[in-house]
Amino acid sequence: MPAPSSAFPTAFAAADLGAGSGRVIVGRVGPRNLDLAEVHRFANTPVQLPGALHWDILALYQGVLDGLRAAARDATGIASVGIDSWAVDYGLLDPAGALLGNPYHYRDPRTEQAVGKVWDRVGAAELYQVSGLQHLPFNTVFQLAAEDPGRLASAGTLLLIPDLLTHWLTGSTGAEVTNASTTGLYDTRSGDWSGPVLAALGIDPALLPPLRRPGDPVGRLLPQVAGYTGLPASTQVTAVASHDTASAVVAVPATGPDFAYISCGTWSLAGLELDAPVLTEASRAANFTNELGIDRTIRFLRNIMGLWLLSESLRTWEANGQPAHLPALLAQAAAARPFAALVDPDAPEFLAPGDIPARIAGYCARTGQAPPESQGAVVRCILESLALAHRHTLRQAADLAGRDIRVVHMVGGGSRNDLLCQLTADATGLPVVAGPTEATALGNILVQARAHGLVQDRAAMRRLVADTQHLRHYTPRGDERAWAAAAARVGLG
Repeated sequence: MPAPSSAFPTAFAAADLGAGSGRVIVGRVGPRNLDLAEVHRFANTPVQLPGALHWDILALYQGVLDGLRAAARDATGIASVGIDSWAVDYGLLDPAGALLGNPYHYRDPRTEQAVGKVWDRVGAAELYQVSGLQHLPFNTVFQLAAEDPGRLASAGTLLLIPDLLTHWLTGSTGAEVTNASTTGLYDTRSGDWSGPVLAALGIDPALLPPLRRPGDPVGRLLPQVAGYTGLPASTQVTAVASHDTASAVVAVPATGPDFAYISCGTWSLAGLELDAPVLTEASRAANFTNELGIDRTIRFLRNIMGLWLLSESLRTWEANGQPAHLPALLAQAAAARPFAALVDPDAPEFLAPGDIPARIAGYCARTGQAPPESQGAVVRCILESLALAHRHTLRQAADLAGRDIRVVHMVGGGSRNDLLCQLTADATGLPVVAGPTEATALGNILVQARAHGLVQDRAAMRRLVADTQHLRHYTPRGDERAWAAAAARVGLG
């Protein structure tokens, strides 16, 4: 198709679903343009039913439809739609295509007894050699081991969350590879579903749909979807890097190869972009993951608990009637005494929803530290602890992959947190470039734009981001000896 003029860039709609909310964003892309406009935002509120925590998938789908309706009303010339979300969770469809219940939430504890069942059939080291995934008890492979056998036997197809929503928009069934690579069922060496792992676990290979790659055309909107949204029936749905972190890494504004990234939000995903997986025993022992990015790249990273600790603290304080105004708390944290109390953000007690400040106090008591005495001190503890985890993870990643790091790019919502960005620069001893905050939506839109011939390659995508988005720069100014001592206190040295 002919390239649009820079005065009238082509528009794309990105449905970006996060753990707390979803939104539909319209992006316009031209030779020197990359502009975003949020047209609709909706809540993503998990539902606690007796015995299990679920996602409200029908509410999410309705939010996507309403967002596309807003996009059709507010923008013209939308060429394509793409969907990204978090990883590992899925819906099961029966052979007729009906949904077999709301998808489980990855924070539901049902997988606690499933890990051992999987490892009895496929050893942990063997599974790592196939999937390259860090061990997280909620990975899809463990969720399937926790499934009710009758429900699983009734299923005809398993679709990860963005694939399920894409299926409802188009009627087309498939599995986008960046998200498929997070399941534990994908062979990172062969680039396909792992027959041996499926056989060992008794999973019917027919349950898993054919794989798609970012940029593949999925299909056009179903008539009822076009009718409701007001988008033309000819509107294309495009497979993007549907794992939200994979989309975020697309939009890292790196100008050279020696960079690390931290996609910082509910989780901090910290690591490197590589050409091949690192499947060594040292990498497994360090709990690093090898997930797919675009163009068959590897996202060599580790999940860190992230700003979930801060958001749950704010929620707890609000529920208790305490002040929870984040700018004021960040100012108090900046003035609080450094390294007064520290935690390992990935300690098991911080995974489930609940009173994080109380759990921090309990962790401190258990480790011989004085608990934080004020809200500002709690926030300081959280942010310093995250900066230490960033430092530890990136140094390990560089060592395991044999790579140098010259700059750290922080993207996502956490890149707006000036204190966290400066603490990360201080802890790592590396310059930090913060932004864009909307990296996931930008990556989603850029993959669609490349599929339509508007951007040529990853380097061009990243140049366009660097040239058009607001970025902030932080120079390290910390005392390395103080950070090293702090890291040793919580086993992150």
